[in-house]
Amino acid sequence: MHVHPIRSHGMTLQRAPLRIGILGCANIAKQFARDVASSPAVTIVAVASRHADTAAEFAAAHGIARHHAGYEALLADPEVEAIYLPLPNSLHARWAIRAAECGKHVLCEKPLALGCAEAQSMFDAARRNGVILLEAYPYWFQPQTDAMLSLLRSGVIGAVRSMQASFGFALSAAQANIRLQPELGGGALLDAGCYPLSLIRLVMGSAPQRVNAEASWADSGVDISMMATLRWADGRRAQLSCAMDTATHRRAVIVGTQGVIETEYLNHTGADSGGGEYGYLPGQLRVRRGTANTVAFEDVPAAAGSGFRFAAEAFAKLVAEGDREAMERAAAASLDISATLEAIAQSARRETPVPVSIPSGAF
Repeated sequence: MHVHPIRSHGMTLQRAPLRIGILGCANIAKQFARDVASSPAVTIVAVASRHADTAAEFAAAHGIARHHAGYEALLADPEVEAIYLPLPNSLHARWAIRAAECGKHVLCEKPLALGCAEAQSMFDAARRNGVILLEAYPYWFQPQTDAMLSLLRSGVIGAVRSMQASFGFALSAAQANIRLQPELGGGALLDAGCYPLSLIRLVMGSAPQRVNAEASWADSGVDISMMATLRWADGRRAQLSCAMDTATHRRAVIVGTQGVIETEYLNHTGADSGGGEYGYLPGQLRVRRGTANTVAFEDVPAAAGSGFRFAAEAFAKLVAEGDREAMERAAAASLDISATLEAIAQSARRETPVPVSIPSGAF
């Protein structure tokens, strides 16, 4: 328990940078390109869009040498070793599998897939073709997350008994937002809820036994907000909440038998309390080493930076070292997350508790 799927810190850089192509020009791809540009571990060598002009504009704006009209053209580019996949949720499986078939490693935006079967097919394709597939939760790779896991491993809060994790925000230009389109994998659970769930999986170390969820629904049919209770066979519980109609909030409380950890588990952190150039605020992580409310919380420091850069560097390290054990740990976590997301969505639709089913023989 409390084992990080992938560690990026302390990596050696005495190797050629990983040559990455970006498969799509969404806004998140622009932020990724900006944040990893200064990394010595990766270099973005190409970008693709369905429209030649869009790819050309993106390449010019980010100093990328080559651009392609069409995703297949990028996958055929021999200079591209790996891809970053920021396409809509509904396209992750198709293009991750196609990239694997072309011999490209894949760093895929969250959520990895629309369901456990899709996720399994993606990892199967990666294994068949000898490439790495890694789901990209930027906060996973933050030094602050390592600090949190170190606290848990040290036993300073005792055995974890429960936790609560939340993430919510308000949609802008809501009517046209792809997050409201069910055919593109929209909804609060897949877009926002996968974050607190991925943290719950990181802390608990396994998928829950069953879930019970309630949701509010948008006119388009996607969930606009969701709350779920997760239960493990040994009695541990977690509560998850996510929303797309609230003020931005992101918080987790981990309760043990001997103490408490609180964190914001931010994707990107900065040293400037004013947010700096990109609005990256200092991360928040604190621990109470004791059971009484008279014990003060202590702030836990950690290095700051872009989670996109931390994730890209962890990905490059994984590819360079061919660490199959680390890849399988990450794959197991992603499959647990996919299966649990699926069960939560079913529970909310059916208005009844649902067991979480992990495919047998997944590994």
